[in-house]
Amino acid sequence: MLRSIATFLCLRCQPVTALPLNLRSRATHSVAENQQTVEALYDLSVDIQKVRKLKGWVLLQSPAYTKEVAELLKNMGASGPIIAHILTSHPEAVLCNPEQIYTQKELWMSVCPNQRELVGIIEKFPASFFTSSSHHDNQRNNISYFQSLNLNKRVITKLMASAPQSFSRPVEHNELMVHTLQQAYQELGGEEANMKIWLQKLLSQNPFVLLKPPEVLKENFLFLRDKGFSTPQLLHLLSRLKGFVTELNPDSMRRTLLYSQDTIGCSETELRDIILRCPALLYYPESTLAERFEGLLSAGISMCQITETPTVLELTTQIVNYRIQRLKARGYDIRTGSLEVLNGTKKDFEMSFGKLQLRRERPLFNPVAPLKADD
Repeated sequence: MLRSIATFLCLRCQPVTALPLNLRSRATHSVAENQQTVEALYDLSVDIQKVRKLKGWVLLQSPAYTKEVAELLKNMGASGPIIAHILTSHPEAVLCNPEQIYTQKELWMSVCPNQRELVGIIEKFPASFFTSSSHHDNQRNNISYFQSLNLNKRVITKLMASAPQSFSRPVEHNELMVHTLQQAYQELGGEEANMKIWLQKLLSQNPFVLLKPPEVLKENFLFLRDKGFSTPQLLHLLSRLKGFVTELNPDSMRRTLLYSQDTIGCSETELRDIILRCPALLYYPESTLAERFEGLLSAGISMCQITETPTVLELTTQIVNYRIQRLKARGYDIRTGSLEVLNGTKKDFEMSFGKLQLRRERPLFNPVAPLKADD
């Protein structure tokens, strides 16, 4: 009797085999999701869990063109992992119909004819490539306009990738902003022969300049002119700041200039000279400048040294401290030496540091000094 009861209980208590995680996910979401899309994405090794978490609504849509999109990318030279990465980060791509995508491909290849390069752009900026078909006419018109300016194809490609909004809107908006920039350049004394190169550099450095209202540029120049900057100096600032001149506004510049002048203890003329050597000071908020001034001064650097090399304020306090420690380890006293060695990018600093080290290890040969002869 007891044996039969035990047997019965064992049969009742047998563990149920658990479904694999991917099957459980499919079962849980099968009611609402487009199973063809889910299966196709699984086959492409797309991270479905990430898609569900961030953009689950895509999996609910029908129709979807997952296989067609993947085939297009493959034909362009994209590998399996790259396709999976693109569709994981931008699953909306599968909602674009093939005809729409082929039109988009033709538009992009008019400025980026190398398919492998285009795949690299799509991998980094998928949302810029997989856009609504309603924008195609605007994209085409904007591409034609920038080509008419004889801009380098790489610059146009960068604009399309980094600031796609500027291509999805009517071309008249870009025409107005470009005209405003060109007009400002010419009115400030810029040479016509150099304007194309100047414009290319400006747009390449800050593609979002096209999305700013033209009035911003005019207001900023009026403010700086009122602060005593001459026409040649304004051209210098425009060339140095490039597209970032539109990121400024009179109120923030006023606060920054007042703080800088009070902290440095200089005249307005001296401050203008410092700004001309380090235009970036115009767009740093007071809190950032306060931290950087304090960091430099606490390291034993004098205010006189800072004003002689104001571009050191472009570096974060962490970078400055790291570089000072490396220089100190080589016997270079930043408190008495030039701050130029601190300046620049990481590559610039490594070159300067290498030259210092080389001079220490290999002192200059003195032809007048007597040679030591072996006994």
